[in-house]
Amino acid sequence: MAYEHIKYDVDDNILTITLNRPDKLNAFTQTMRDELIDAFDKSDADDKVRAVIVTGAGRAFCAGADLSSGAATFDIDQRGGETWEEDEIWRDGGGLVSLRIYESKKPVIAAVNGPAAGVGVTMSLPMDIRLASETARFGLVFSRRGVVPEACSSWFLPRVVGISQALEWVYSGRVFDAKEALAGGLVKAVLPPDDLLPAARAIAEEIAANTSAVSVALCRQMLWRMLGADHPMEAHKIDSRGIYAMGRGPDAYEGVASFLEKRPPEFKMRPSQDMPDYYPWWEERKFE
Repeated sequence: MAYEHIKYDVDDNILTITLNRPDKLNAFTQTMRDELIDAFDKSDADDKVRAVIVTGAGRAFCAGADLSSGAATFDIDQRGGETWEEDEIWRDGGGLVSLRIYESKKPVIAAVNGPAAGVGVTMSLPMDIRLASETARFGLVFSRRGVVPEACSSWFLPRVVGISQALEWVYSGRVFDAKEALAGGLVKAVLPPDDLLPAARAIAEEIAANTSAVSVALCRQMLWRMLGADHPMEAHKIDSRGIYAMGRGPDAYEGVASFLEKRPPEFKMRPSQDMPDYYPWWEERKFE
């Protein structure tokens, strides 16, 4: 797929996806939706990619949905441009992106370089680490637009920041600054603009240089999916399968040997073909 609304750049095992509509503050479109899904498909298939950074071109991260359709922006029957079968239910585009990020085998870092509103915030929630520029602003503005949160954020947001903070931000729909986002647990750190991408790359490089790609892929799914488990026994089941499967593999042997020999590890297992037999351990959820 040739990308129009994003950029896709791989450098030293790190993929940077840049939302690329700077003249529109990187407002979210159907094209951007499809391109982001394709980019994460491409990332998972490429064993050279060890971590993903998502950022925005220009002065914004993502200003939310493109409102160029005017008052009918959120009226799906009126806005056109989408087709679906008569017996299908319409699906939220931001949700499709969030679900794809949730399934990623690679860790995902959001580098929020400027204003992020609506889907600009909610698409970042299934990303694993969020860093913000001092110029970033955040707004879960749905109640001020007469709609509701999307992109699966009613599941992700309370798990990221806690239910009380999530409700206050969603109820008010107000815009808040990066310091409040940090205090509320939405972002890990607030950085000067010029330090944002280097900080994101430093985290990605630490992962790429020192870890097993298959271990990271399994860890990512284990931690996210256990957020919905109803008992620690569910974690014990998956932990046990993981330790048994990976403990017999070449990456475990290399991980111990490199530690004992005091040298950098050279892990060989590849997520594209070496995931253990028990993966995936979940059943695909149907949209119905």
